[in-house]
Formats: sequence, C-alpha cells, structure tokens
Amino acid sequence: MAACGVAAGELFNNIKQLSVFYPKAPCLIRRISTSSSQCRSQPQQRPKSASQQLVGVVGLEIHAQINSNSKLFSGSSVRFSAPPNSLVSIFDASLPGTLPVLNKRCVEAAVMTALALNCTINKKSLFDRKHYFYADLPAGYQITQQRRPIAVDGTLTYSLLGGKKSSQVIRKNVHIIQIQLEQDSGKSLHDDVRSQTLIDLNRAGVGLMELVMEPNMNCGEEAAAAVRELQLILQALGTCQGNMSEGQLRVDANVSVHRPGEPLGIRTEVKNINSIRYLARAIDYEIQRQIGVVQRGGTVQNETRAYDSKSGETVPMRDKEGLQDYRFMPEPNLPPLIVYEDNASLPPGIDACQVVVVQKIKEGLPELPSVKRDRLVQTYGILPEHSVTLVNEDGLMEYFEAVMKTTKREPRNVIGWVTNELLGHLKQQDMSVSQSPISPDALAELLELQETGHISSSVAKQVFQEMWLSAGKTAPQIIKEQDLGLVSDTAQLHSICQKVVDSHPNEVHAIRNGNKKVLNKLMGLVQKETKGRADPVLVREILQKKTS
Repeated sequence: MAACGVAAGELFNNIKQLSVFYPKAPCLIRRISTSSSQCRSQPQQRPKSASQQLVGVVGLEIHAQINSNSKLFSGSSVRFSAPPNSLVSIFDASLPGTLPVLNKRCVEAAVMTALALNCTINKKSLFDRKHYFYADLPAGYQITQQRRPIAVDGTLTYSLLGGKKSSQVIRKNVHIIQIQLEQDSGKSLHDDVRSQTLIDLNRAGVGLMELVMEPNMNCGEEAAAAVRELQLILQALGTCQGNMSEGQLRVDANVSVHRPGEPLGIRTEVKNINSIRYLARAIDYEIQRQIGVVQRGGTVQNETRAYDSKSGETVPMRDKEGLQDYRFMPEPNLPPLIVYEDNASLPPGIDACQVVVVQKIKEGLPELPSVKRDRLVQTYGILPEHSVTLVNEDGLMEYFEAVMKTTKREPRNVIGWVTNELLGHLKQQDMSVSQSPISPDALAELLELQETGHISSSVAKQVFQEMWLSAGKTAPQIIKEQDLGLVSDTAQLHSICQKVVDSHPNEVHAIRNGNKKVLNKLMGLVQKETKGRADPVLVREILQKKTS
C-alpha cells in the first residue's frame, strides 16, 4: 500500500461537528430484514385468472456513488482510475486510533436526492456498523444506516414507450423504501496468471447512497426504465455522475415469480449489474429461468447470481440459504445526524453554514427530467413520446434545442430529423450525441436550405449522409459540388414531364379514367430523371395539366 501523506491529527483539527445530538427529533423508520429467503413486501392482491400464468416480480437495490471531492468519513480524494492505493488515508486503511468525520457534502447530496424522489427526510438519523469479512474491507465492518436511514417512503415515476408501435407513453411508479448513507468497500483485483488477489483501497470509504425499491416491477424493461430515470435525476441534481461503466451506479436485482394473487416466490439476487441494457436482459432471463424451474416441478433456490453478458445468462455465485448475521450495532464514533427544516428551526448558537438545512437545498433543486419532458411538449408542441426520447438520450435535448434556435422550421419537422436521421446514425455506429460529426448549427443550415426551396426533401437526406461521412463539409459545399440544387428552369421541367407522359400511355390513361394515385408513379419517374432535384409541388402541377 502506498504511504499515506495525511497524518492522523490533520483529519480532526479545526473540524466543527456537523451532527449534534438532538434526542427528541422525530424520525420515520423502515426496517429491512437481513433475511433474504423471501421478499417481505406483497403486491396488491388481484383476482385469480383462469390461466394462472406465472409472472415476474422485481425489486431493486441501487448503490449510487456520491459526487464529492472527498470520501464519506475521511479527507481522501475521490478519483476514478488513480494508481492503486494512492488515495488512502489512515482512516480508510482502518489504522488503530483513527476516527470518522462526516462529509457535509455527502449529507446534502442524500437530502437533495431524497427531495427529488418525494421522500420523507428524517430529521434525525443514525449510523450503524454492519459486520462482514472481506479482504477489501479493512475494518471488518461497513458504516451504514440500517435502523434510521436519512430518508424513507419516496416515489420514482418513470416512463416507457408501449402500444402497438411503441408510440404510447406509459407512466409507472415504483415505491422507494429508503435511502441510506454508507461507505463503499475497496476492490479485489484477481491475478489469474500468478493465482493471487491484490487489494486496492482507493474506493474504500467513498460515499454511497443506497436506494431500496419495493418489488413492484414485473419485467426487465420496467426495471431498466426505472434505473434510467433515476440515473437522469441524479445527473440533473449533480449528486451522482451515474457512469455505470465506472461503477458509479451499481444495481442488484431481486427477482422472483408467482401467480397473481398468491404469495411471492423465493427470490434470487442478481448482483452488480453495471449496464441498463444488461439489467433488462438479466432480469428477463432470470424470470424465464425461474418460470421454467417451477413449471418442471422444481424449486427455485435462494441464491446470489451474476449475469454473463457473453452468454446472456445468469450463473450461480453462492447460495443464501443460511441467514447471515451482520451483527448490526450502533456506530459509537458518530453522534446522531441531525438535519434542520429551515433556519428558524436552528437551535441558538448553531451556525447555518455548518449544518444541513432542508429548505435551502429544496430551493436549489434544478429542473428534473419529468419537468423537462412537460416543458418540451408545451414549448414546441411535440408528441410526448418524442419528449421521452429527447430527455432519455444523453445530450439529445440540448442538441434539439440548439437546432431550434437557428432554424425557422416547425418543431415537428425538426424532431423527425433529430430522432430518426441523427439518432439512427448514432445508434448504428454506437456513438453518443457529443460524438456526432454534424453539429446543431450544421443541421439547422441544411434544414433551412430545404425550407427555402433550394433542395428537395430527398436531396436533404442525401446531403445529410454526405455530411456524416465527410466531417467538416457544409451543406452548401456538398450541394454545389454535386449539383444537387432544385431544378428551377420551368421549361426544362416541362420537357422532362412531357417525356415521362409520352413514354407511359397506360398510366396516363388510368389517370384520365379517375385513378389519381397513379400520378405519384409519374412524379417518381420525374424525380428519378432529375436525381431528386425537381420541386415536387411544381412537378405535380405540371403533370396534372398534361394528364387532364
């Protein structure tokens, strides 16, 4: 382990206590049993159906790494991919005589998250020790909030697209049982070549928010939508960066199956899923696996499983039949954590800058994803399903609004280009919006050329494709180089239309007999002759006269 450059005394000098003991402060408590044999929460009872089909039940436990410069109880920095054991204080290493000092930023982040999720904030919460023995947990226990968490009883509202064409916005709610503050553990790095395991304590002591959700989701799609909504909320708040690939948001899924109206089945826990896409796949696979076990007359084992992304299957890690005794006990080195409703509730002599005030945090809440979607619908008149796509894709809403600032096109026309052409190309090449070779200004310029009649809609798509492949080239450059501008010579258009009419007498006869739809075929032939450069309105007008 690298030598720690912070002396023990430096952690405690001139530190004012954030928490003060306030024994009569009210609190709400939600107890979570350490037994994992069955889900304790029951869904609403529904009448038994004739088919009695087995359905999945999903609950989530999510660990969100708090976006803070330092750890939960020490002054060590928080930084991803730093050299191993380079961000470890003497407290993180659990050297004798070291004491925890609570990070005010982490408390504020937990309160802000709780407010955004409509939770009840406990004005008094407590810290506990949860004992278990891992090589990357040097103290032999984790400081958490098992008895009195900082917040309880919230709601996460999330949206998914359903219906026949996935064009209907379906809103659902999942109950948040509690939010608690706790420490992260270190990392075990396994060296298979040398058959050894190395320990990196850089992550040990990093502040986490654990969010425990009620098991009232039914499939992977719902769970994925809920986690994505939570990710967007945390990113909007700035309380967690939510980068799942860096372990900043880790999901454990508790999955069981049962027949509606009957008690919940035995659950399995799928651990540490670090991708929303994999989360949906893991849950759906596990539901189908358990249904298969039950239908064959077997019994689902109460166990911990992992998701193998290569095979698309969950695999056993360890059984959970034995009740693990975590020997929870009050944390003796931390007083109760007190937060105050407003400045008026502060006791005499307490500096408002040294405590957490709920009202002050509430006043600083930013625009949340659900509010953004409603604003987009009201401001631009777009469909709700389009607002879901814009907000749920990182950077897409900002891209759309930047285009709207520099074009006169109708929002419903612009939304098609952004969600179909742009997003389609990005998905094809697994790129983010920030990596798009076409800037918002460049797309706006292209749309303006179409709007003002310089190019047709088919040519606009052709130009878009060229802009995508030739980064840096503007729409006017491509149009000029390839001579893609609209044919403006009326005499030339009359000549082309006459040629098409003369060479297709059967179609002309059909049009004159009342089959007006055949006119579209002739228009397509004219566009083919002009390589999509003819004004469709003018072409229709000319053809109508020549076939009347």
